[in-house]
Amino acid sequence: MTDRDMQRVLRFLAGGEAGIRDGAAAGRVLLDGGGRGVIGTVQTVIDGLVAQGLCRRDGGRLAITEAGTANRRRAEAGADGFLAQHRTLEACEVETGEGPQRAVVNLDESPLRSIARRLDRNGRRLLDDDEVAAGERLRADYTRGQMMPRLGANWQAAVASGRRDGRGGIADLTDAALAARIRVEKALVAVGPELSGVLLDVCCFLKGLELVEQERGWPVRSAKVVLKTALAALSRHYRPPARQAPRHILHWGTEGYRPTL
Repeated sequence: MTDRDMQRVLRFLAGGEAGIRDGAAAGRVLLDGGGRGVIGTVQTVIDGLVAQGLCRRDGGRLAITEAGTANRRRAEAGADGFLAQHRTLEACEVETGEGPQRAVVNLDESPLRSIARRLDRNGRRLLDDDEVAAGERLRADYTRGQMMPRLGANWQAAVASGRRDGRGGIADLTDAALAARIRVEKALVAVGPELSGVLLDVCCFLKGLELVEQERGWPVRSAKVVLKTALAALSRHYRPPARQAPRHILHWGTEGYRPTL
């Protein structure tokens, strides 16, 4: 059993689970992926992948595990294997103060992106694209506005100024950073104090839902409901629904209401 044989099977299973069938020769097995085709391997490779926790066997079916997916990413990335193992890159469009821009994001960096990939009991995504875009826009403005607390002394400040605490005033901000702060303030005011806290925790401070529930003393699995409600309100703030022109009643009257002259 070689690493090349194992990676071949993991690469095939990355597209979905497969059925296990006996091969023509002794010790050979076939993995049937349905529309993805069939590949052959040996039983020792299957046993090794299962023993290492890279695959999971359920009756006559074989599926890749999270550990197997990470192992495959690391093997395919070569020198940057460790970095690739712990990130999922995706090209997307991000809303900014200057309009939409194309960017490559790490889906595993932001808890919001990870939450968005979860499914509800009906098999639908927990967060839709507009809600995710709203949360990412808030995070971008929060970062651009330099609102993250400084973790340590500001050693770049001039000694003669007598200030090394890193507390910059409004005069220290650029026009772009000040505009970003104003956008963040307007967004939080729009969603209200009851919902703004969870937006800051998840979108800006990158906290997971479980940590938010622990810190706020909320029931288990309640944070996702509050977060979805907050993101829906935030999305309406960024993209308010179009207003329909009011209908004007020209007159009231039944047939023949006009007086005769």
